[in-house]
Amino acid sequence: MHLATYLGLLETGCSTLATSYRQVADGHRDEPDVATLCLRFAAECDQQKARMSPFVRTYGTHPDGEPERLHADGLAEARTGGLGLLRDLHDLYLLATNLDISWTMVGQAAKGDRNTDLDATVTRSAATTEAQLKWLTTRMKAAAPQALLVAD
Repeated sequence: MHLATYLGLLETGCSTLATSYRQVADGHRDEPDVATLCLRFAAECDQQKARMSPFVRTYGTHPDGEPERLHADGLAEARTGGLGLLRDLHDLYLLATNLDISWTMVGQAAKGDRNTDLDATVTRSAATTEAQLKWLTTRMKAAAPQALLVAD
């Protein structure tokens, strides 16, 4: 059974995204919406990881070192300026997309295994990640013209 591989990806993905949201919130405190929502999203990622704990105990995590090979690095530090904000939001979007597709894969496995508890947990968490992706898209659209067309 390889479900543990994707549970490991979710576990690592939630932690990486939470840490990255906190870095962006701290690095872009001058953007109140970014700082506030990134901190809220970081807490949501922590909650997602906590909700997966019972399933990680049941199915395990990280067999064969596979997640290490597929691991997505988080942000090392927040960038500065308008272009820096846009690139940080873009990085968050990519990390959230990685998490989103992992929710999809685990959700399909939960349906196949008829594990309604896991399916419900994944459905709830995937909805949260989807909402984060929508906000990131909207915020990047708002920031792009200024960041890309006006010099700092």
